[in-house]
Amino acid sequence: MKRRDMLLSTGAALGLSLFPVRWLAAAEDKPRKVLFFTRSAGFEHSAVKREGGQLSVSEQTLVELGKEHNVEVVATKDGRVFDGDLDQYDAIAFYTSGDLTQPNAAKTPPMTAEGKKRLLDAVADGKGFVGIHSATDTFHSQGDAIDPFIAMLGGEFVSHGDQQMATLRVASPKFPGLGEGNPPPPFKYHEEWYAMNHFAKDLHVILVQETEGMKGDCYQRPPFPATWARKHGQGRVFYTSLGHRHEIWAEPRVQELLVGGFGWAMGLAEADVTPNIAQVAPHANRLTRD
Repeated sequence: MKRRDMLLSTGAALGLSLFPVRWLAAAEDKPRKVLFFTRSAGFEHSAVKREGGQLSVSEQTLVELGKEHNVEVVATKDGRVFDGDLDQYDAIAFYTSGDLTQPNAAKTPPMTAEGKKRLLDAVADGKGFVGIHSATDTFHSQGDAIDPFIAMLGGEFVSHGDQQMATLRVASPKFPGLGEGNPPPPFKYHEEWYAMNHFAKDLHVILVQETEGMKGDCYQRPPFPATWARKHGQGRVFYTSLGHRHEIWAEPRVQELLVGGFGWAMGLAEADVTPNIAQVAPHANRLTRD
């Protein structure tokens, strides 16, 4: 059996989207390269924490998914990388926290102010960007002045409550990685769920955080975006709040979603990302139910 036929049959047997195969041909023609930046200047999540010199669970997962699709994933915590050659990367991914230009307890080299500007310029000029979980807890805004990084990403972390079982409603069933035909069922996981605000008006919401029945003051509010896509200048930006708990990284549906998001961000797949936040989460920036 040919490798592509094997992938098709395996995907069907698992009930997964066949999206990764659809951009496999393009990836085979030209190897792709992704920079995965996991420096923490605030709280360091265990999913990005390295033990004994080994890559973290998130880094290992993306490296292995990359190998399956002819994408080299370069994982680093060295902020000086943004002063170097960014043209070599088809997309840049962040699982970060805090002000990355500041020192941290781990003493990993910080990003320079010029490096931050080069990152934002690269995305605006067409570089793909993927934010995972605490990326929205990075470079916080000051008062009404939205930080340029947050403006690029499309939303900002406010707080989170206790980890619990909750539901993400699918608002964009045709987005790459979610399959075709019948709308996929809601995502239901035990996870650390982020409460966010400062959502961009042009978000194409993919998954909506359902708040009804959730425990914790920060969730007593209308539903809001949890996974989205948007265009930033010429660049494609994808974000998901999933990714805190280690077992989430092993979930096939979550891996499919990530592959879909990376594929779209790199321009290997197309999707209709017409802004829909006003339709699917009209009160997203309201922090109370009133």
